[in-house]
Parts: sequence; structure tokens; C-alpha cells
Amino acid sequence: MKDLKHIHYFESLLQEANNELVKEAVNKGGIPLGYTCYFVPEILLNVGKAFSVRLRAPNTGSLDLSTYYLTNFLCGYSKAILERGIEGGYNFLGALIGSETCAEMNRAIEHFELLNLIKNENFFVAILDAPIKISQHGIEYYSKQLRRKLLKPLNENYGIDTSDTAIRKAVEMHNEISLIMNHISEFRKEDNPKITGTEFHILCLIVSSCPKELIIDKLRETLEEIKVREKDEDYKYRARVAIVGSEIDDYKFTELVEVSGALVVVDRYCFGSFPGMELIELRDGEDIVETIVRHYFETSQCPRFMSKDKVEGRREYVQQLVKEFNADGVIYQALKFCEFWGYEKPLASHVLTNEYNIPTVTIDKNYTLDSAGQIRTRLQAFVESLEIKRINKS
Repeated sequence: MKDLKHIHYFESLLQEANNELVKEAVNKGGIPLGYTCYFVPEILLNVGKAFSVRLRAPNTGSLDLSTYYLTNFLCGYSKAILERGIEGGYNFLGALIGSETCAEMNRAIEHFELLNLIKNENFFVAILDAPIKISQHGIEYYSKQLRRKLLKPLNENYGIDTSDTAIRKAVEMHNEISLIMNHISEFRKEDNPKITGTEFHILCLIVSSCPKELIIDKLRETLEEIKVREKDEDYKYRARVAIVGSEIDDYKFTELVEVSGALVVVDRYCFGSFPGMELIELRDGEDIVETIVRHYFETSQCPRFMSKDKVEGRREYVQQLVKEFNADGVIYQALKFCEFWGYEKPLASHVLTNEYNIPTVTIDKNYTLDSAGQIRTRLQAFVESLEIKRINKS
């Protein structure tokens, strides 16, 4: 297929956290707020002149300094974020918002404060204490923290409008972008989709890494372009797959899967589209922050929620996506030393394969794709097995 008009520009923006659009927004008076977890409600980072930047560490090399402050046995994402912070890669941030959902990332974020990495007198670090189960008390507790640790300092330190009106405007922007992304995602259900998994992954990363007001026009244009895009009738994938699991902020992994003969038609990983692109409905008479917190809690697929209904719900959710997008199998991946997905992956993949009859392969990978050759071999074998199953079935 013909390349999407903005796809190469989007790829260039993903080469660093402080990209061209972030710099443009800062020059216009915007305050960039870094975050790393779905439990930090992105919408509340986009109020007034503030805008969210989901932290990534593209082109990561040595992790020696972060390993010194942390340990060898932490996930590479946590260490890469701290390493990039020590290198000065996040000096543009106005604040860094974390959550105690993951002890590994929590340790990385607290070092930004301990080491005084950001030389900005107004800079602050906020670490939120997220409940481990959903309840009205937990929602109220978390909402109060967000007001005290996030919204209040934003107003006091930077004069940012954190009123309900500003929050409603942020919700409207979130919903409009979600509608665009959901519409694009629908094309992935086709037998011969008009968009590849790699292209869609790039769009997801752009949405979370760039100021919303500066990308929405290009997203609208991309949607209209895809609607009339001519399919590549000669493109023959060997299997349709879903990617499930922990954090993936490098579209090169999806590209690796597709180079191995598969077509990625749906994703369920941290900062992918499921969850993340659901519309938020504001409820009359309910505190607006509580409504937003409830939305993020109820849509979260994080294995930190350990109640039986949430554990089973995560498997059923994957099963639902597989059916909806007509996937032949599941690639269940996790970062090495990931605190939660490390124990979720083995049992969940077993259940998907043996109880739900969904072929599943597990992948342990580093934050960087330094073991791409080994992963490719495993993926190629899995794709071949899916292809054989489909041929035998037909």
C-alpha cells in the first residue's frame, strides 16, 4: 500500500521524548507533564495549558548508571526512564507524575527527586497511591490524592486552570481523539486491512507522546486518507495475531512480528488502544474527578488488580478481542523482571491455550530489542503453526 502521508513524520517524532511538537507547545507557554502508567489519568494532565507526555526512552543504550542506583533485577523500562533522566533527556518537564502501582517504576521516579535531576524550581514529583481493588471508598480516596498532589500544585506552581470547566474540555479532546482512533481500528477487522499493525502502533504512540492539540488535525487527515486507501491485494499475511501483555513503546516490536509473517490486528498492552481509547461519559451530579477515576479503574486491564473477577475478566477480554478482530492466535509478551505481568503471563497463556482454545505463544523481552534474532525465530515458528492450523481447518 501507498505510505500514509504523515507516517514518516510521526516516526521522526518518536525518536525522542522532547520532540518537535513538544518544543512547539512549550514555546507557546505549555507545561509538559510526564507520566508512565495508565493509573495516572491522562485527561487530568491535559487541563488548561498543561499537556501530557507519556515517557519513553527511544534509542536506549547503556543502563549502567540506572543499574547502579537501582538493581539488575528491575524491568528495563524503569531503568531506561531513569537513565534518560540522568542524561538530561527529560529536562523539559514541568512535573513527573507516577503511581505506586509498580514498585519498580516507583523507585525510578523517586530518584528524579532524590537526585534533583530536573533543574526547574517549579518542577515537582507526585507519586499517587492507587487502591488494589475498585470500590467507592477507593475512588474517593484516589480522587482526593489527585486534587491534592496534582491539580493543586499545577495551579499553585504554574497558574494552570484546573477547574471543572477545564477538565471537561480535556475530556472532550480525549473523546474526539478516541473516536478517530476507534474508527481507524475498525479497519483492522477487515480480511485485508487498510492499515498495518505497525502503522497503528505508531499512531497510538503519537497520541500518548505529543500535545493533543497539535496532532489532532493530522489524525483527522490520516483517518480520511485510510478511508479511501487502496488495499494491497498482493499482500499475503500468514496469520492474524493479537499482541497482549506489558509495556511496549517501540513500534519496532510490532514491525518485527509482521516481518515474521503475521499481521497484528489488535493490541492489549500498556499504552496500546485497548484499553486507552474508550470514551468517557461524565455523570450529572457526580464529582468530575471521581467520574474520571472510575473510568480508568473500570477499564484498566492491569494485573495489579488481583480479585478473581478481574483476573478472569482479563482473560475474557482477550478472548473477546480475538473473536472481534478474527485473530488466529495471541502473542503474550512481558518485559523481563516485570513485577506484575511476569506472573500474569504464564497462567493466562496456559488458560487461553487450554481452556479457551486460542493458540498462544509467550515472549520474554528486554526493553530494547537486543534479542530480536531469537524473538524472530520464536515468532516465525508460531506463525507457521497458526498457518498450518488454518490450512488443516479449511
